[in-house]
Amino acid sequence: MSSQVPMKERALNPDRIARIGREMQAACPGFDATSFTAQVTADLPRLELKARIAHTAEGLHQHLPVTGLAALDTLLRSLPATPEAAGADTDFGLYIYAPHSAYIAAHQLHADYLDQAFAALATLTPYFSAEDAVRTFLNTYPQPTLAVAATWAAASDHRVRRLASEALRPHLPWSVGTGLAVDTALPLLDVLYADSSRFVTTSVANHLRDIARTRPELVLATLTRWRTEGRAADAELAFITREALKARLKAGWAPAYTLTGYDPQAAISVSPLRLPHSEFRLGDGLAFEADLTAPTDTPVHVMYVLTRTDTPAAEKVAHLIRATVKASTPLHLAKTHPLRSTGTAALAPGSYHLALQVNGRRHPPTLLRITNHPA
Repeated sequence: MSSQVPMKERALNPDRIARIGREMQAACPGFDATSFTAQVTADLPRLELKARIAHTAEGLHQHLPVTGLAALDTLLRSLPATPEAAGADTDFGLYIYAPHSAYIAAHQLHADYLDQAFAALATLTPYFSAEDAVRTFLNTYPQPTLAVAATWAAASDHRVRRLASEALRPHLPWSVGTGLAVDTALPLLDVLYADSSRFVTTSVANHLRDIARTRPELVLATLTRWRTEGRAADAELAFITREALKARLKAGWAPAYTLTGYDPQAAISVSPLRLPHSEFRLGDGLAFEADLTAPTDTPVHVMYVLTRTDTPAAEKVAHLIRATVKASTPLHLAKTHPLRSTGTAALAPGSYHLALQVNGRRHPPTLLRITNHPA
């Protein structure tokens, strides 16, 4: 069985480094593409993805025969005519252009030409989303960066509009913090939540989810206000609401369920969970079933929770179904959960509780055991 190629190898590999060199040399004949490629690729094997981006950006800096605005101009002229011409098939762009915005953050951070640097980042972001680079400017020149983000929120390109939200997220993954108040970008989100692009509204939802870590009531009030404004399509605002409150829904926070249309106090009966047996092996599928009943038609949001008995804080909460229990007609639930570790959660042998969470209410669990003998 062939193993999956690691992200770092797909994102920035020797072929892609060589391509960067060719594109830079085409824009600036004095750029030594051969030397650049040899220097950067020599160290790639020992570097993880973010370090590869920074290392390639430093290689650009060392091999550019010009500096300042001339270097910035060369960098932009090296880009293919459009992201599509470059080979981008998603709004996020291609990792091959991540070093370009990293170079700007590392070597174009000058007060004398902030406007040109900001314009370059806006140009680059359709080729590869530039929010990580913007964070450096946000930490060094917060007010000018916030001001330009407001103009990005009104840009014609949806990828630039998304940058206005994504770059200012309070807890942007894989990036440095900013120290700004978590609600700093709410005026921009007020503009962007009704955007026609899912790429933009997904960022708005993720931004709100960041805020909800510490100020869930503010997120609740914001989403409630947006509902009254009537600017966004109902389905899109429902999507933003679910995504923004995802962590709070998993935690069983009653106000999140109420806002999303599920009554935490609804009269719902939940049958005991049914499992084919009580002992499973790593790699097995954990199959379970249950039935829900209610006296009246009742919308339900059902999750299931797998908790190790000796470390209850380390629990896995996963979505099962959103549906309506019809009056006096059981809603049958069935699921097979793969018992394997993921990139974000390790699964170890031991005793576990499995429980259903319906409209935020946790129901009595059943006990099972997972052994360390892979299937």
